[in-house]
Amino acid sequence: MPRTPAPDAALHAEPRRRTPAPRWVIGRQPARRDGAVDTAPRTTRRQWLQLGAVMAAAVALYVVHSFLRFRNFEAKGYDLGIFDQAVRQYALFREPIVPIKGVDFNILGDHFHPILVLLAPLYWIWDDPRMLGIAMALLLASCAIPVYLFARRRCGHLPSLLAAAALMLWWPFQAMVNWDLHEITLGVPIMAWVIWAIDARRYWLGFGLSLSLLAVREDMGVTVLAIALVLAIKRAWVPAVLSAVAGVAGYWFATSVVIPQFSPEGEFGYWQFTALGPDMGSSLQFMLTEPFAAAAVLFDHPLKVGLWLLHFVLLWLLPFLSPYALIGAPILLSRLFNDRLNVWSPVYQYDAILGVIFLMAALEALGRIVAWRARRRTGDLGTGAANALAEGRRRTPPARIFTVFTAVLLAAGVAGTASFPQVFPLHRTVTGANWQMTEWAHALDRAVESVPDDVCVEAADNAVPHLVDRTHVGLHGDMGDDLATWMIIDTTAEELGGWDPLTPDEALARAERLGYEPVTQDDHGIWVLHRDRPVDPVCADYVP
Repeated sequence: MPRTPAPDAALHAEPRRRTPAPRWVIGRQPARRDGAVDTAPRTTRRQWLQLGAVMAAAVALYVVHSFLRFRNFEAKGYDLGIFDQAVRQYALFREPIVPIKGVDFNILGDHFHPILVLLAPLYWIWDDPRMLGIAMALLLASCAIPVYLFARRRCGHLPSLLAAAALMLWWPFQAMVNWDLHEITLGVPIMAWVIWAIDARRYWLGFGLSLSLLAVREDMGVTVLAIALVLAIKRAWVPAVLSAVAGVAGYWFATSVVIPQFSPEGEFGYWQFTALGPDMGSSLQFMLTEPFAAAAVLFDHPLKVGLWLLHFVLLWLLPFLSPYALIGAPILLSRLFNDRLNVWSPVYQYDAILGVIFLMAALEALGRIVAWRARRRTGDLGTGAANALAEGRRRTPPARIFTVFTAVLLAAGVAGTASFPQVFPLHRTVTGANWQMTEWAHALDRAVESVPDDVCVEAADNAVPHLVDRTHVGLHGDMGDDLATWMIIDTTAEELGGWDPLTPDEALARAERLGYEPVTQDDHGIWVLHRDRPVDPVCADYVP
């Protein structure tokens, strides 16, 4: 009669090994040459608390800056007001009609970002546009976790913590915070986890996370194609193919089905690459037949050159040595090929997702260099040496380079925040430059308070976020001539906001033509006007 194994023997039996995927699914994985381990060393409770303190400090700084911008009337209808109206309608289980974009304008006819639905429950807690500032702060700060774990595969706790802290203070994140929430905000932590998963050789997880990027914005389909290329480089054949198919299908579905369905023009309206050609086909032909002329477009303006320098010089040009930089290539190149000057500037939200990609690429490249030097010095870097490197036990100069790199990056963020507000806008909050409201802001506050609830308003861009929670508000000239009964005009601004903005003089002339009378005249440049006519039911029903 066979003997039953003792409980302790069964408990300590060798675990069953997982059957590896067929080679045509996941190709043979060679020994790592980047000085990393697939699983980061165990993080202690104290180390987690230190990382949590970095994240908490970042959230506090981001939220304070965002709230001060709101109080000082620096937040604008483009984009805070737009996303408030969209999320507010989602929270009410309605289609996302956004009057700031136009009469009965469904925001899905502008960009494809259904991921915004995930923010709707926040408005059940506090239905205020400042809630989006809190969400933005939490989303950006959460990127510290995958960046820290990514770095821990290559170096010790201190440089990993410094890498996370440097990211929190890096200029792309500051630009995002200074421009308020944008759909790309939700893609930043997803992207960080995608790179973390691929780097850990958890390719199916990376593939699954990359699919969620398709809900962030229509052009993320091209980025998913770049992720497919990285998966192919890693020999994850089937995830690579599926990612490529998903990227193409996602881009087609967003730009050829959803956006035309909801767009007033019935088509996708964001082809703005006329430097390459009038459409995608001619642009691809131009890039293939005249590659040097196409490359020259990437450097034909000082702002473009500045963007290259800001992204790569302070990272020691390391991202160019990492395959992960390929993931950011479509995003960066699409901006530099774009016709609009404002997308070349480093002051907008577009750089946040690039900031996390290029930092992780730089860390990967640095680990590759450290491993290469170690192989030259001592022979092939085996598993034990790699683990020792990740644990921080190697005190050789190549290993210490991680601490130097991350410390220099953090110091650059601190110095920039202290001295260069044009690129590091948190300077104003840290130094107290925005702690006091200006007389102009007080005048706008009085103007907003004079507008009653449940009416339709045409307002200056800076006043819009203060009216979205109680009125049907849009920008001057974008709501037609019949809906609005109130106007707020800021004569100190060059233009009043929107896709085709009016000047203050044009808005005042239009108000006179439509029968508006001044309620407040030239209060530090702010005018409030009203016309006596019944309020349209659309106005009262928009915000219950």
